[in-house]
Amino acid sequence: MNTNVETFVNWRDYYELTKPRVVMLIVFTAVVGMFLSAPGWPGTSAVVFGTIGIAMASSSAAVFNHVLDARIDILMMRTRGRPLPQGKLTQRSALMFASSLCVISMIILWFLVNPLTATLTFFSLIGYAVIYTVWLKRATPQNIVIGGAAGAAPPVLGWTAVTNEVSSAPLLLFLIVFVWTPPHFWALAIARLEEYRKVEIPMLPVTHGVPYTRLNILLYSILLLLVTIMPYLIGMSGLIYLVAALGLGAYFLYFAIRMYRDYEDEELPMQMFRYSISYLGYLFAALLIDHYLFYQPGIG
Repeated sequence: MNTNVETFVNWRDYYELTKPRVVMLIVFTAVVGMFLSAPGWPGTSAVVFGTIGIAMASSSAAVFNHVLDARIDILMMRTRGRPLPQGKLTQRSALMFASSLCVISMIILWFLVNPLTATLTFFSLIGYAVIYTVWLKRATPQNIVIGGAAGAAPPVLGWTAVTNEVSSAPLLLFLIVFVWTPPHFWALAIARLEEYRKVEIPMLPVTHGVPYTRLNILLYSILLLLVTIMPYLIGMSGLIYLVAALGLGAYFLYFAIRMYRDYEDEELPMQMFRYSISYLGYLFAALLIDHYLFYQPGIG
């Protein structure tokens, strides 16, 4: 293999470490937070540098997660093909990559956006990469509920990148993602139950059983539908968003009800998991579209 090909493959491995699909969804919710914070264009500098900084910080957290989970990743079918378990990259090089992304993202956010966004982003990164991955993930079956706070932060980060303050509106966006996280991830945990049991990660279906987890998915899905109506109720959004939230939420609830009743369909948990990803993207897209048609000043 010549040097150019080796370099190309190496960079693809680094890129995979950043969990690009996950980061894209995270960054999208942050960008929506930026645009919802202003009646018009929120400002080129805030959008460009805020997006870059949040994206790099999210990527850094993902790489740290890869490094810290490398020993269990090799034992799980879903993760054994990642670059570190396959020996394509060393842990040292991955740590250097993650640290570089972290430092650069903080410099961008602190000096080119604002210190508040940099500070909140840093704590979010630590929350996911260290508190969740190192401790919560292995300490309690409520790991994804508590740790979900870090993953729910991006809309708030996007908002503060433009406004330099935290208000009620971005906290509602935070709440939506926070409530969405458990049913989203528990569906995956059910699908990968034996793998989590094998590596002794106390996910809810491992510690409390699948029936109990399915009940919790249903309850959280009902709560999610109620929470997603709140932007309309407080005047933060209009009818376009309301119709989208009800339609998307009803289909999410449909999956949850099927999960609660149907134990025979082994593909159902992964179907719900995949839909939940699309659900969040479509929901925030509806917020963005609705905002420019039904914007009401003074909200938040």
